[in-house]
Amino acid sequence: MINWSEILDLEEVLLTLLYWVVTLGLAGLLMIVFELFTPYKDREELLAGNVAVGAQFAGKIIGLGIITEASIAHNVSLIGAAVWIVIGYILMLIGYYVFELITPFKIEDEIKKGNVAIGVLVASVSIFIGFAVSGSIT
Repeated sequence: MINWSEILDLEEVLLTLLYWVVTLGLAGLLMIVFELFTPYKDREELLAGNVAVGAQFAGKIIGLGIITEASIAHNVSLIGAAVWIVIGYILMLIGYYVFELITPFKIEDEIKKGNVAIGVLVASVSIFIGFAVSGSIT
């Protein structure tokens, strides 16, 4: 007979669920905050089928996911992990605007117009920042 208490520790399961709820909620909140900094509404553009917005939004989610994983893996508390997630998010936001400054075109306008190449490029920048930040979280 299987002894489930040897396989699954209820405290670990509950802690995992708590981390999941908090980090998922935080990620959702941060995606909403990011939308406040763009001249278009991500959700409206996604519903309208703007693939460029979809690509850049996916890149933000992946980048934030990478930061979230490192934050959880390298912190002993949920609060510590949440703080690093927010720091990583702020660095992603700064990176987005630095990238906007160094490009010869207006990224936000190109994405709003549906320029998929720019959407993918911005997604790549978000993923890069996610890896760079996650590597620095120790």
